[in-house]
Amino acid sequence: MPLTLSAEHVATLAPDAASLAAGKKLAAGRDWSNVGHDDRALWGECKGSALYQVRVDLSDLSAKCSCPSRKFPCKHALGLLLKAAADPGGIAAVEAPDWVEDWIARRGAAAEKKEKKKADTAAAPVDEKAQARRAQKRTERVDDGLAALDLWLADLVRNGLASVADRGAELWESQAARLVDAQAPGIAARLRRIGDVPRSAPDWSRRVLVELGRLALLTEAYRRADTLGDALRDDVRSLVGWTLKDDEVIARGTAVDDRWLVLGQRTEDEERIRVQRTWLLGLESGRYALVLQFAVGLASFTESFIPGTCFAARVRYWPSAHPSRALVEERRGNPEPWTGEPAGFAGFDAFLGAATSALAAQPWLDRFPCVVRDVRPARLDAQGWHLVDAAGHALPLASRDHRRLLAVSGGHPMHVAAEWDGDALLPLAVLTAGAFERLSA
Repeated sequence: MPLTLSAEHVATLAPDAASLAAGKKLAAGRDWSNVGHDDRALWGECKGSALYQVRVDLSDLSAKCSCPSRKFPCKHALGLLLKAAADPGGIAAVEAPDWVEDWIARRGAAAEKKEKKKADTAAAPVDEKAQARRAQKRTERVDDGLAALDLWLADLVRNGLASVADRGAELWESQAARLVDAQAPGIAARLRRIGDVPRSAPDWSRRVLVELGRLALLTEAYRRADTLGDALRDDVRSLVGWTLKDDEVIARGTAVDDRWLVLGQRTEDEERIRVQRTWLLGLESGRYALVLQFAVGLASFTESFIPGTCFAARVRYWPSAHPSRALVEERRGNPEPWTGEPAGFAGFDAFLGAATSALAAQPWLDRFPCVVRDVRPARLDAQGWHLVDAAGHALPLASRDHRRLLAVSGGHPMHVAAEWDGDALLPLAVLTAGAFERLSA
């Protein structure tokens, strides 16, 4: 099987700019030996202060190197991938050496062990009485925490929002800490996000009031959970802080088999945890899926998704009134560069209509993915940069990528993948004539 890597795709894997620069230098150097690949892996040995053995699993581009670096992937793995991207025909298809075979076998064994553990856990006898006691105790703590939150919200609104900005983050952090103690971490995280809004924009008070209203709606929905449909009840519990394990998602969620295009990816720091959001688009189903991954410090994420590539897989959605978050249950084959034209919204009216329907089903959605066809960037006087569709309707841009948008489009209409947060569009990629140009990282 020929290698189908590109330098642009490899660059998305780099943990930072310094690692990518070092990887490019290594790729162009002559320090490599025993470089080869087969259908499963790419490997090579790089001479530095020692001889480092580098291997890459081609199914998801996970890498391992014998160097002591704590970055994932390290500069040697990036260098090997960039070397293969620059000259795929120069990488011999040969039998893998023992140190590569052992690594691939261990990865397979680890995956099997993980699946066996899931199966054993599912088959293990459950102490239903103890489980019920723990659930009841948590329910009581959450009830008390939300009752205290309602009083706090009422006092906040009654005293007015004018003093909120002067009281700083401590106002929100102290209340969030109480909710963590009450085992409602989802609402605690939402409070912290609201705490970042004051003074962030001229209309910050409107945004704070809107988010407080959504929060009050959530606490009321939780109290009336028995009157909600099963799917919306799942949403409310998840937003408060109850989590589902992967095997529960697989047992209860909707499965979609498709070829999935990796539309875009964002990695953000939340306290000591890195959160990666990856948007997928089913090329046949037209469905969007959000894959969330979490990592501590510089640890690598469990799965690798490269914007601009496609892969065949079964995706399983979390139970929801508007399914969005998903996990990749089963991959089939290796990722390949995207070619073609994905389906998209004809304009912003169609997209906003879909977003409105989604909010009607699940009122606490924060982000909406889209591919909108035939749009162009334009500066609308004092309103700043917008994307304008064929009908002349415009939505504001959230980032400074308008210069790259201008350069890629040349002033002509293009298809843009973006994320809408209710106030602005965050462009993720441009898709033109089979070419994929990644924008936001």
